[in-house]
Amino acid sequence: MTQPEYRSGFVSFVGRPNAGKSTLTNALVGEKVAITSDKPQTTRHAIRGIVDRPHAQVVIVDTPGLHRPRTLLGERLNDVVTATLSEVDVIGFCLPAGEKVGPGDRYIARMLQEHTKAPVIGIVTKTDIAASKRVVEALLEVQGLQDELGREFADIIPVSAVEHTQTDLLLELIEKQLPEGPRLFLDDEKTDESTETLIAEFIREAALSEVRDELPHSIACAVEEMLPREDSEVIDVHAFLYVERKSQKPIILGPQGSRIKRIGTAARKQIEQRLGLRIYLHLHVSVLDEWQRDPKKLTRLGF
Repeated sequence: MTQPEYRSGFVSFVGRPNAGKSTLTNALVGEKVAITSDKPQTTRHAIRGIVDRPHAQVVIVDTPGLHRPRTLLGERLNDVVTATLSEVDVIGFCLPAGEKVGPGDRYIARMLQEHTKAPVIGIVTKTDIAASKRVVEALLEVQGLQDELGREFADIIPVSAVEHTQTDLLLELIEKQLPEGPRLFLDDEKTDESTETLIAEFIREAALSEVRDELPHSIACAVEEMLPREDSEVIDVHAFLYVERKSQKPIILGPQGSRIKRIGTAARKQIEQRLGLRIYLHLHVSVLDEWQRDPKKLTRLGF
């Protein structure tokens, strides 16, 4: 008997903000590589998660949610998505089961027609929080997007990342669409993100859970340095949370510094659990005026 061919390649999950892309990425990878939040624009750059299967390596690229940009940051996030679309082998178009297909989804379908010829799998996400009747309706609505897409979906599948419903089947469908080729990543890592980037993202995730309204959009995080202590396994991590206005700084700090302490505690637990490091987190809050609209400040923050 001949051995099955080995396949490898990239699949990009796209969709509106809060379509469940990052949660799905983590479920398929089997580890947390992308932060999650109910706040829009949580994902701010393309995050790669690596899934090794018996006869394939699937590299998942989680992208920011496509949206109507209000700032230069928003424009650059959309640019990340369009650049990714032209490079991947398969597209996973994520649409939440509990929401009707709308103008934003049709806009994304037209973008897919314009920017990629890759096969597109329609993924109805979050089926665990939608009634069965609504899931069926969502599947039919996704079929109706094929005119905007300019071609038929390669497959359409409902999934729940939280309950791991049909996630294995989704991986099988993705694998079938990948080209033949060798492994792209040879170690056992689940992501190619740097340690500093992962730490900054976990800190930002903890901060997002503590704030609401417009403040989540104004938060950025950067790790300034990581210093191993002598004769100790502890690493001193110095990181900054940036906000855009002076009035936002006391909100992040909280009364007597209570909120920043909660953020630091939650982030440290995530970092130590995910990365297997013992750290002491030195967390600072700084004002970087209107950084979402300033090209130099965006570049400094890695956008």
